[in-house]
Amino acid sequence: MSAQKKRNFQIEAFKHRVVVDPKYAEKTWKILEHAIHEIYNHNASGLSFEELYRNAYNMVLHKFGEKLYSGLVSTMTSHLKEIAESIEAAQGDLFLEELNRKWADHNKALQMIRDILMYMDRTFIPSTRKTPVHELGLNLWRDNIIHSSNIQSRLHDTLLELVQRERTGEVIDRGLMRNVIKMLMDLGSSVYQEDFEKPFLEVSADFYRGESQQFIESCDCGDFLKKAERRLNEEIERVTHYLDAKSEAKITNVVETEMIKCHMQTLVHMDNSGLVNMIVDDKYEDLGRMYSLFRRVHNGLSIIRDVMTSHIRDTGKQLVTDPERLKDPVDFVQRLLDEKDKHDKIISLAFSNDKTFQNALNSSFEYFINLNPRSPEYISLFVDDKLRKGLKGVSEEDVEMVLDKVMMLFRYLQEKDVFEKYYKQHLAKRLLPGKTISDDAERSLIVKLKTECGYQFTSKLEGMFTDMKTSQDTMKGFYASLGPDVTDHPQLTVQVLTTGSWPSQSSATCNLPSEILGICEKFRMYYLGTHTGRRLSWQTNMGYADIKATFGKGQKHELNVSTYQMCILMLFNSADRLSYREIEQATEIPVLDLKRSLQSLACAKGRNVLGKEPMTKEVGEDDTFFFNDKFSCKLYKVKIGTVVAQKESEPEKQETRQRVEEDRKPQIEAAIVRIMKSRRVLDHNNIVTEVTKQLQSRFLPNPVLIKKRIESLIEREFLERDKVDRKLYRYLA
Repeated sequence: MSAQKKRNFQIEAFKHRVVVDPKYAEKTWKILEHAIHEIYNHNASGLSFEELYRNAYNMVLHKFGEKLYSGLVSTMTSHLKEIAESIEAAQGDLFLEELNRKWADHNKALQMIRDILMYMDRTFIPSTRKTPVHELGLNLWRDNIIHSSNIQSRLHDTLLELVQRERTGEVIDRGLMRNVIKMLMDLGSSVYQEDFEKPFLEVSADFYRGESQQFIESCDCGDFLKKAERRLNEEIERVTHYLDAKSEAKITNVVETEMIKCHMQTLVHMDNSGLVNMIVDDKYEDLGRMYSLFRRVHNGLSIIRDVMTSHIRDTGKQLVTDPERLKDPVDFVQRLLDEKDKHDKIISLAFSNDKTFQNALNSSFEYFINLNPRSPEYISLFVDDKLRKGLKGVSEEDVEMVLDKVMMLFRYLQEKDVFEKYYKQHLAKRLLPGKTISDDAERSLIVKLKTECGYQFTSKLEGMFTDMKTSQDTMKGFYASLGPDVTDHPQLTVQVLTTGSWPSQSSATCNLPSEILGICEKFRMYYLGTHTGRRLSWQTNMGYADIKATFGKGQKHELNVSTYQMCILMLFNSADRLSYREIEQATEIPVLDLKRSLQSLACAKGRNVLGKEPMTKEVGEDDTFFFNDKFSCKLYKVKIGTVVAQKESEPEKQETRQRVEEDRKPQIEAAIVRIMKSRRVLDHNNIVTEVTKQLQSRFLPNPVLIKKRIESLIEREFLERDKVDRKLYRYLA
């Protein structure tokens, strides 16, 4: 079988040449041109869009795209010139309405034309990089209508006039405004910005500049802020109704600059209505408005904060340095708390709990509280007053609230160790006579102090409570050891205090009455018999007693007195009259305490169980005292307090300060050694900085004192100076 011959197939071009009618393009364009005229004349209902599309398609297919495109441009331009004349002819308010109506018509026509020329849009235009039909229509509208010499300025003026009328309270057609502004935005962001937004912002700045100047001359601060807030809200609302959303930031910036930024200093310092007046008068609404407006501008809040800080510092300084207000420590601290509450409320209600304002408030309080060196003492006296009587009958939540407020003031103190010294003294005076209203409240405050300052700060305070509990158990054991002899002696209650835990007291003892000495000696023998290696010393200045007294006509009373007062009164069992010298010699009570005790026994109205000659308010060394037979009181139990200064006297204050300074020395030395042990070598300035940092939770150490302690440590060979650089210290292991 022979192999078949391979054949190659070839497809040849169609031999018959298709000849296009030379007048085809012109005829077809005339059909399309007529259609465009009809569309613009609102006669599109009779047109066959399918046929028109085919005609446009064929023109592009037969390479007549350029003729079609240029014809479209000239036809649309011709129509738009007619439309421009129609718009120009519109008078008054009809101008915008005519523009809006013609714009709507143009958009409809453009949509139909784009549908007819869709093939050109998809093929010819991308290949020749010409403008698409829809965009072309917008550009022609822009050039022939919006940028027409007779329309451009008129449109710009009309829009700005309508905005101005609305600002002055007139009602305008917002829908029409929205449509016209939307037209400008559709024509491109540059058209909107150049033809409306830019002049709008310039005119607005001029308007608000003038209006704010007028307001600042005629309104107080509160009214000005209300008007500024209203204007700001109006502009934000205007943007939502008919402006571009991007214009909001720009127009609000104009209002903020002209109405707020340019007048901030004037507003905050305005006479009788500025920031300070608002704070003084608790105008929370006005303060809140000022805060919300000022926060919108650069440095606005810092201006409010600086003025507020300056006011608080001035007010606080007056409070802590006014001699009249320092007379009553409890009132002094209460005023501080009231001032803090007032400003806390302002920051909470008006300043949105702004942390920077809270920090400014805290630094201001810390500044002026520490201007008064007696602040630690006064805060302790305030606590003492509250825990003795001020919180009686108050709910647990309210007690906690008061203690939290005290802790807040405590945090501001730089000399926390001074507070601790006074607090320990006052706590002792509450615990020993049982004058505290609540052990729970006492312990709660100690827990708060412990949380704030650590265990070391409160260990001695906790030790005081431990001693009170231990003393109760000791007394039970003592009376059990006496057995049946217990009724032969006056009833004795002893609190055994650990020397280190309680405030150091001068152990000047007085001569106790013989009736008491016996039972005291028995207790001493019992205690030393049950505890080895201990020593007891009586603190008669801290005790109290209940004694029964019989006055004229057989009237009997039970007197609650201090140990010193008891010693004085017992002398009158064997004498009717005694001179001051005789009492002093018999009791050996320290002079100051003796005078206070005699003053409270003889000079206190309604409590004068002794008489005095001459009858003066002060006790003199030549005075004579006698038992007051005529004393009478409705109550059976009569409490006779000791005349004692609520605040420390100057010598006592100096003594306390000296004790504090002595206590600080080992703490500073310990801090220096800790630092040098870890750093080995350090210069003087860095040691001072580190020591201050370590000790500032308790007190701010004086650099001079730090220097003295360094010298002391060098003498004791803990440190040495560098041989070359004398300001450099080395740790000696």
